[in-house]
Amino acid sequence: MTARSKAPKPAADPTTDRRFMAAAIALSERGRGLSTPNPNVGCLIVRDGRIVGRGWTQKGGRPHAESQALDQALDWARGATAYVTLEPCFHLSPRGPRCANLMARAGISRVVIALRDPDPRTDGQGAAFLREHGLKVEMGLMAEDAAVAMRGFVLRQTLGRPAVTLKLGLSLDGRIALADGSSRWITGEAARAHAHVERARHDAILVGGGTLRADAPRLDVRLPGLADRSPRKLLLSRNDPPEGWERIAHPEDIASLDHVDHLLVEGGADTAAAFLRADLVDRLLLYRAPILIGAGLAGIGDIGLTDLAEAHGRWRLSDERKLGDDRLEVYDRVRSA
Repeated sequence: MTARSKAPKPAADPTTDRRFMAAAIALSERGRGLSTPNPNVGCLIVRDGRIVGRGWTQKGGRPHAESQALDQALDWARGATAYVTLEPCFHLSPRGPRCANLMARAGISRVVIALRDPDPRTDGQGAAFLREHGLKVEMGLMAEDAAVAMRGFVLRQTLGRPAVTLKLGLSLDGRIALADGSSRWITGEAARAHAHVERARHDAILVGGGTLRADAPRLDVRLPGLADRSPRKLLLSRNDPPEGWERIAHPEDIASLDHVDHLLVEGGADTAAAFLRADLVDRLLLYRAPILIGAGLAGIGDIGLTDLAEAHGRWRLSDERKLGDDRLEVYDRVRSA
């Protein structure tokens, strides 16, 4: 047996495991907004403390992260540890082989999984298959972080709808425009560039009829190298949409959107309020400019709140940063398990 093909025993060190799993989760983010209808999974193959293979789910869902990482690792996969953000798929598909089977055939010795697959076609069966074939399987490491990275897939499986991000560009006093509707530009160049990155990370982007009529927005990604990642354009309206747009009549209709796991809502106080009233917003992106507008247009309309106590405890700050002169605050909706 050559030195290359010998199978070392993979070490189980908690600190090392977390470091590699965090890297796999970061990899998974590269596929967000591209991999639907498949989850954006990340995978690392590690042998003797070195990464010998890495992968993330590619555009349209194939190849899977595990397949890509194993193809890169080749013979170095034998005896290695695989770090994967979602339980390797077990169900048969005409689009490609089962990842659980690929890992067993490649000679992987140990598989560290972040999140159990909520898809009933796998849901524990992938891990069971690996164990039956002699692989050591550990599941649950950084599961919450992996679920956040794959939020769209998880919500599609559990709630039957995509994950919704509401983006607002606001003045310090919560206005999105002057009283006459003028809104260009409240935020600066750095904040606008960040918003375009967010567009590239979503399958579809939605505005209301008022925004469409007032601004005729392009809703594309205008950053070098990312123009091909412009999302589908959706309109919340009861009227027929323009060419190149798709229409939904009610916020709840997002559940019927095909191949949309990550939805970005951008346009209009009434549209924002409609999604908040329906409790369909999972993430808030608030870009705050250091300006005061006064008697301008409010960022959000009536959300149906009748008791101030009900407003508390619903949102958790998950990130904040400076973007030029502006400030970004990211909030996640707090929901009971």
